[in-house]
Amino acid sequence: MLNTIFLLDVLLLAIIPLASVKTAKELSLIIHCLMFLIALCLWPLGSIVKISTITGGYGDILEIFWALRFNVDMVSYPFLLLTTLLFPFCIIIYWNHKKEDMKGYLLTMTIIHLLLVIIFTTTNLFIFYISFEAILIPMFLLIGKWGYRERKILAAFQFFFYTIIGSFFLLMGILYIYYTRGTTDIEILYITKFSNNEQLFLFIAFFASFAVKIPMFPFHIWLPEAHVEAPTAGSVLLAGILLKLGIYGFIRFSIPLFPYANSYYYPLIETMAITGIIYSSLSTICQIDLKKVIAYASIAHMNMVVLGLFSHSIIAYAGSMFMMFSHGLVSPALFISIGFLYDRHNSRLIKYYSGLAHLLPLFSIFFMVLTLANFSFPFTSSFVAEFLILLGLWDTSPFATIFASSSVILSLLYSLWLMNRILFGPISPYISSHNDLVWRELNILLPLMFIILFLGILPNYFLSFCIFQI
Repeated sequence: MLNTIFLLDVLLLAIIPLASVKTAKELSLIIHCLMFLIALCLWPLGSIVKISTITGGYGDILEIFWALRFNVDMVSYPFLLLTTLLFPFCIIIYWNHKKEDMKGYLLTMTIIHLLLVIIFTTTNLFIFYISFEAILIPMFLLIGKWGYRERKILAAFQFFFYTIIGSFFLLMGILYIYYTRGTTDIEILYITKFSNNEQLFLFIAFFASFAVKIPMFPFHIWLPEAHVEAPTAGSVLLAGILLKLGIYGFIRFSIPLFPYANSYYYPLIETMAITGIIYSSLSTICQIDLKKVIAYASIAHMNMVVLGLFSHSIIAYAGSMFMMFSHGLVSPALFISIGFLYDRHNSRLIKYYSGLAHLLPLFSIFFMVLTLANFSFPFTSSFVAEFLILLGLWDTSPFATIFASSSVILSLLYSLWLMNRILFGPISPYISSHNDLVWRELNILLPLMFIILFLGILPNYFLSFCIFQI
């Protein structure tokens, strides 16, 4: 079934340039929805599904092509499912925009989708690195071409250079592994031992790249700017999937390959993560742009995920995976909601909006539920995730738990402050029109809100399949 996802992506790349705009949009939406259904069908198949795409005898070429083996297990599956889930929404978001831009947009989205599927399924470090870097190009175009404001080029360059500089260290680490171990196949490396000194060097090489992608403090500067300048679909991909590439790298490579370094560097990681949580939460309160509020909140949530991953607690690890998936639903849904406001009023300034509950009741219901989920209100997926992280963290580091718990209070403050300012109070004099959500917009927000509430009430559906079968 995984082969089918690759074939559908490649088919889209071939069809879109030849088809009319209307046909390209419809085919793209249908195929991206099929990709999600195929990924969803992998859910009950068990712990491991492996596919080898190259067989036969081609001499020396076979050794190169053998790197193109793909693997879906309970580590990569949540990331793959989240990827295929969000792309149909990214197509619907841009449905009514300018026709001359549509084909290029669809091609860019398909290339990003294909690269993400390769990243989350390859068993080869070198192929992972190539895809990890290649995704910068379409994301640069997405921000630079389809962004909203004049600073979009600067934001695209910031995103590009921060990531490419961090990834230079990852390349050095991969080359060292290849020249000393003779392979970059992750399944072989899992049973290969690295000396303590090697682990210390390699962990930093990998960490430098993954920490920028998450992003951890102090490598977070590029994210708020990229979110503000990116189109709504770009923010959805950044918050929902791109930030998860660093988390996936830690889980797939750093944690299993370098156990000694994980323990050695844990105080450093713990300090960086707690600093990131507190700093970004306080920064969120100071923002005047709706997108920057959600962007800084994302930094706090992702640093909480890192704190749980390296805590040496299976409960905190489970919470981190849950938080990763939950954040990939809540944050994109909030960016989509803000995008709907921007489409109507061409402003993301908080002071521009007030009293929306009187004018846009449907929008206000969705925004309120998503805001509650953003600060981990009970019966939402984020509550289960954050509770598990703090519960597991207490067993290993009570001191860190106390500081990390500050995020609960701070997220409550900035979330309620934001919701109160834009939904309640007197109606803003700046709002001249008040069109509520249309059917297309409801089709985006309803499924996301349903999944957030469903996983908050029945979290075992995620935990049993995607965590405890590893």
